[in-house]
Amino acid sequence: MLVNSAAIFERTPFATTTAARYDRLLALNLRAAFFCAQAAAAVMRRRGGHIVNIGDAGAAVPRPNSIPYTLAEVGIESLTRGLAVALRSRRIAVHCVAPGAVLRPPRFSRARWRKVTRGHAGSVADVAGAVLFFATCPRYITGQVLKVDGGEGVTR
Repeated sequence: MLVNSAAIFERTPFATTTAARYDRLLALNLRAAFFCAQAAAAVMRRRGGHIVNIGDAGAAVPRPNSIPYTLAEVGIESLTRGLAVALRSRRIAVHCVAPGAVLRPPRFSRARWRKVTRGHAGSVADVAGAVLFFATCPRYITGQVLKVDGGEGVTR
């Protein structure tokens, strides 16, 4: 089993983002997931297994000050679907858990966090439960993106 969960989020305004910042963000948030999955699939080749990518429930929401991050998170969902098709014959299921608001950023006041989450933030346990489900589900289930966002995506 592999869980790809490494990611960074930082402001990257369009006019001032350097190639180095862009490359660093995409390397960690997307490229690493691809190559970790490739290595895990080689190890799982005989017995099959599960790969769970961690994405972002708001991946498709335009964020003008975070375009590289958004690109990487949409890429994680596409990577999940592509790997699911590529690896299904090897009995390797690939999924994506896409959390919504779970961890309050240090720069957010409690009041701002309540406004952002509408008073209903998720928990790490909510995300872990989704990962556990995908880690143990039948391998016939593959290619799914599960938003763990308290229904926030439904209201958009």
